[in-house]
Amino acid sequence: MAARLTQLHWEPMKSVIVGTAGHIDHGKTALVRALTGIDTDRLEEEKRRGITIDLGFAHLDLTRSGENLRLGFVDVPGHERFVRNMLAGVGGIDLVLLVIAADASIQPQTREHFEICRLLNVQRGITVLTKVDLVDAETLDVVRLEVEEFLQGSFLDPQKSPLVAVSVKTGTGIAELKQRLAEEAAKAVARDSSALTRLPIDRVFTMKGFGTVVTGTLVSGTIQKEDELEVYPSGPTSVRVRGVQVHGAVADRAVAGQRTALNLSGTTVEELARGMMLGPVNAFQATQRVDVAMTLLPSAKPLKNRARVHLHAHTMEGIAEVVLGEGKQVAPGGQAFARLRLAEAALLLPGDRFILRQFSPVITLGGGVVLDAAPLRKAKRETVEAFLQLLNTGGPESILLARLGRRGAAGLTMTAAVAETGWQKSFIEGTLSRPLRGGTVVRIGERYVLGDTVEKLEASLIGAVAAFQQSHPLVAGMGKETLREEFGVLPEIFEDILKRSALAGKLTVSGEVVHLPGQGVVLKDEEAASKQMIEAAFATAGFKVPALGEVLAGLKIDEARARKLVTLLLRDKILVKVTDDLVFHRNALDELRALVRSRKTQAPTIDVAAFKDMTGVSRKYAIPLLEYMDRERITRRVGNERVIL
Repeated sequence: MAARLTQLHWEPMKSVIVGTAGHIDHGKTALVRALTGIDTDRLEEEKRRGITIDLGFAHLDLTRSGENLRLGFVDVPGHERFVRNMLAGVGGIDLVLLVIAADASIQPQTREHFEICRLLNVQRGITVLTKVDLVDAETLDVVRLEVEEFLQGSFLDPQKSPLVAVSVKTGTGIAELKQRLAEEAAKAVARDSSALTRLPIDRVFTMKGFGTVVTGTLVSGTIQKEDELEVYPSGPTSVRVRGVQVHGAVADRAVAGQRTALNLSGTTVEELARGMMLGPVNAFQATQRVDVAMTLLPSAKPLKNRARVHLHAHTMEGIAEVVLGEGKQVAPGGQAFARLRLAEAALLLPGDRFILRQFSPVITLGGGVVLDAAPLRKAKRETVEAFLQLLNTGGPESILLARLGRRGAAGLTMTAAVAETGWQKSFIEGTLSRPLRGGTVVRIGERYVLGDTVEKLEASLIGAVAAFQQSHPLVAGMGKETLREEFGVLPEIFEDILKRSALAGKLTVSGEVVHLPGQGVVLKDEEAASKQMIEAAFATAGFKVPALGEVLAGLKIDEARARKLVTLLLRDKILVKVTDDLVFHRNALDELRALVRSRKTQAPTIDVAAFKDMTGVSRKYAIPLLEYMDRERITRRVGNERVIL
């Protein structure tokens, strides 16, 4: 962010991140310096000891067949003690330079770094034999054969991937390597700058005159000055981008695939750390549980259920427990679905690659890909495995349908679908357009639900109403809320299905009651008369209602039928039960509400004595009525008084 830096205006240019890999002292840093002219060893200790300890960065602009290419280099440490730092840098690379010294050939970290690249699904790279000035031609040929055999069948197989011999001391092979870099970078798949923004943080520092600065490889999306971003998983709610740099130059914006530095306001260095991630505000949800597809290295020991491991993803490192299922384990070289339970929350999304390292001693075990970062807690194992298999092999439409299906009648809102998948809203809308047109998916309010789920739920609701009416012939129908609670359906989904059923003539909704068309309550003459007598007894009583038993005893029908009539009046909300023994007419309670609200203009509170004077009732009625008003939030009890709300 220094003032001396020039402004980098936006020009069409493909950005590719190149990472180094290889054993310590095989010449990775010297190679990057020979290619770019930049010394990536920035720490004083690195310069003093002559080894790379942490990540280093450089850049190089090339052209291939008229296409402008901007290569960002991430130079990683080769010592086994610093593999964790290497992992923080290699997660965002598009192309790898596997560096092997001609005077040392393949070494332990050559193998480990290579396996890590394979596990991270790096698709392109160049094998570079360095220090060729230190060996004769015969030795170089032997090393070349060893390397070709080692890489056979991999993405770096010399049959399909370049192998270049160089010497940074004499300059041999550097020009050819640049040419090969341009060729491979041109073939690399460009990262999606229109996707939701994610910047894994790999460095945090303060720069005099600017404040807090973070750097990282922008793995998706675009960032420009004045953008508001969120720090995941647990940083400040929102930060503002004060300035942007790309490869050390001030820029209008940074796009996916570029090494990016951001000057941030709204946060401090102490609040940020490597492993955090910047993204759109409120777009994602951090998680402590992810379902994954994982592969164990052939050299690893069997991985047992509930083993603790070190988890590396992007720049993040954490501790996780691998849940495989009772009695299960993954054999060396084996593959499995697993659930990772993280000790601390992290932002992970489907498609993110990760590395697992043994808890102790710390060696690389394997890795894989995140399939689901929002797993359901109580799903059956067989259902989960079938779901994960679909996520692992299916296309966007089938994945979205599966995600809707597992949510049942709750479906997914667009906000939740974006958070679950990491896809843009526009992409999800486009993917769902065909299923929506065909009725495979139904939109209800803000939620998307499978059409089949809606049909099955509608049939179940109709069946429940029919069964209720058969067993309660004297009741007008089933209460809406009772029906909804029986199936645990969200209110907006329930109301929409009722509306659909009513329009189709499958159900009739009368106020708060649902019944089959033409199958309301049919009362005999004596039952109708008794119903009118019950209502009249409570309507004329006002606040001094009689005991329910006394009213029922005066009727000409038996008690069982009489109580069903009371139930009918209660369901129609003509009568309201205040306690088990006291029932009031709704008109009396409406009058009570008006009295209490009228009193509020005179006094903000009311006690038992004042209530008795106002209504003319005894304590027998006053206390239950006051408690009813508390429940209805007309009043709130504070000590011996009620505050009128």
